[in-house]
Order: sequence, then structure tokens, then C-alpha cells
Amino acid sequence: MALFPFYKTPTGLVRVTRIQLVLYCFLLSLIIYFLHGRKAAASVKSPNPIFHALGMDRGRVMTDMTVAKAAVPQTPLETPWGAPLVWGDTRNSASRRAKFAQRGIRTGLVALAVGTYSHFVRRFLSSAETYFLPGQMVTYFILTDSPHSLDPPIQLGLERELRVVPVAELPGWDRLAHRRMALLADALRDQISSEVEYIFCADIDQEFVAPVGEEIFGDLVATLHPELYGMPRNTFPYEIEEDSSACVDDDEGDYYYTSELYGGLVSEMYTLARACSLLILRDQANGMMARGLEESYLNRYLIDHRPTCVLSPEYSWWDSALAADVPVQRLVSLGRQCDSYDKQTREERKC
Repeated sequence: MALFPFYKTPTGLVRVTRIQLVLYCFLLSLIIYFLHGRKAAASVKSPNPIFHALGMDRGRVMTDMTVAKAAVPQTPLETPWGAPLVWGDTRNSASRRAKFAQRGIRTGLVALAVGTYSHFVRRFLSSAETYFLPGQMVTYFILTDSPHSLDPPIQLGLERELRVVPVAELPGWDRLAHRRMALLADALRDQISSEVEYIFCADIDQEFVAPVGEEIFGDLVATLHPELYGMPRNTFPYEIEEDSSACVDDDEGDYYYTSELYGGLVSEMYTLARACSLLILRDQANGMMARGLEESYLNRYLIDHRPTCVLSPEYSWWDSALAADVPVQRLVSLGRQCDSYDKQTREERKC
């Protein structure tokens, strides 16, 4: 027996009742829906290797990044707790620049250049001279185990100074990760606190490529991680080892912040660096280290002490398949950009 029987009129034409026509349309819709669902499932990409490396594939639901990021507004101007979320070319940022521009603030920019990282110093400083707080008083603090790598000294503009802070040699990335927060805390306490009002800590293997102005000022400033901006909370690579001092529970955390750039008032930065260094020492004493190194401890601290100013991924960006689509790239990480390349590309670009 046919599923939807036809009937003939006296003239012999085949016709369908109205209810049968509705049923046909419904069946056709189901077929189209099924085929579309299979196509969409096949198009979902596997997680980026960064998440496998951080253990994100263990018991966690990986969401299609394209869909997740498309659902988030590209330029929200405020965090859930009311702090400004800074995009450089907005009216809010122009207002912030005007607010701070007349104050004559002396600001510090501190970076650690040890071992092979010393070869990034000149490129970093040259780009900062062009784009970092143009027109403001800036002191660069370079913590290095190779002071002679800065000879001859780079030519600086008016009201710009360079301070070279010698530190002990720290061969190997692991030792550097254990000591960086402690070195920052010591430098802030002993040499930096009396010279500047605000201090920003940046990785040396970066380059300023567009203006970074007074809009970045705040008591405690953090920068959104460009590969995790717009992603759901369950993809953030927080520390999940319960015995670690950096552990973050499932119900904690608003954003995931990068360690490429953060700053604020010197007093706030000293408190941050000292607290993170103590957490690292505690884990080290127990034979542990968070999987995200100092970035994990920084995120733990910023959950407990929410930033008063959050910088968008414009202020920490690198060319990666996961990187956020930003209106302007202002500070680019050369090191992390190299990490996103395959082996052949790294060799070609001498990473």
C-alpha cells in the first residue's frame, strides 16, 4: 500500500489532497535538515594542537571556534565587572588618552632579555620608541645577563631613558619560568619604584607596530589572550591540577589573559609579582610547576584581583589560525608567532 495514495478524477488527472501536500513538504524538510546536519558535522575542525599540548582534550567539550567567535561582539567596551575593555580607536579610548595626556606621567616598560633573547632587544626598543606612549616620559628597564648586548646604546628620544639591570644568567626556559616573577618583584622593589608611577611588563620578543597610547593606563592592567578571546570558558587552559597553587575551579574565571603584556601602578605590580613568585616557589617546593608556567599564576592572581583595565587582543597579537580578528594590530609577539609555524617555516624565517 502506498504511503500517500493518489486518486484519479473522472478526467484521469492525478491529484493530491491538501493534507497529503503538507505531509510531502514536511518529509522533504526532514530530508534537507538531515543532510545539512551531516554536512555541518563534517565541517567542524579538530582542535588546534595548542589545546592538545595543554591537555584540553581530556574530558572537555571542544567547541567549533568559528561558531564560538562569531557569536561574540567584536568590540565590547566593558567587562562584566565594569572595567573598561580597551580598543585603541574607539571614542572611549580617545577620552582616556585625553584624561591622562596632560598629567606628565613617567612610565616604565620592563622586559627580561636573557640568553638568546638578547638579540630581540634592539628591535623591541626601536619599535617602542616609535609607538609606545609617544610624547610621554618613558624609562626602559632591561633585565639582562648580557649588558654588553646593548653596546652601543640605542638612540632615544627626548624624555626617554634606558636602565640596564644586570641579572644572573638563567640558562634554559624552565629556570627562566621559575624566576621571572621573582626578578620582576626584586627590580620593582629595589630599582624601579622610585623612578616611575606606572610600569608595564612585556616579553622582549615582541614588536610594537601601531600606537599604544595613554588608553592603556589603569591601576591594574591585563591583556586578553588573542587565541582565546571569544572562546567559551571551558576552553581556557587554566591550571586544573588541584594540588597546584595556580589551580582554577570550573566556576571561576571571566577571561584568559596573556603574559605578553600587563601592568599598572608600581605598587599594584609589585604586589602582583610578589604574590605570583610566592605561588611559584610553593609549587616548586612540592616538585610542581603549572602547565602554563608563569601565565597560569598570573591568571590565578587576576581571578582573585580583577583588573581595573583590560586591553583587547590588539595589544597582544600574533599570526595564528586561532588569533582574534582585530581592527588594528598594535603589539605583535614574534616568539609566539614562530611557535605557530610548522618546522619548515620556522627554519625559513630563522625563528
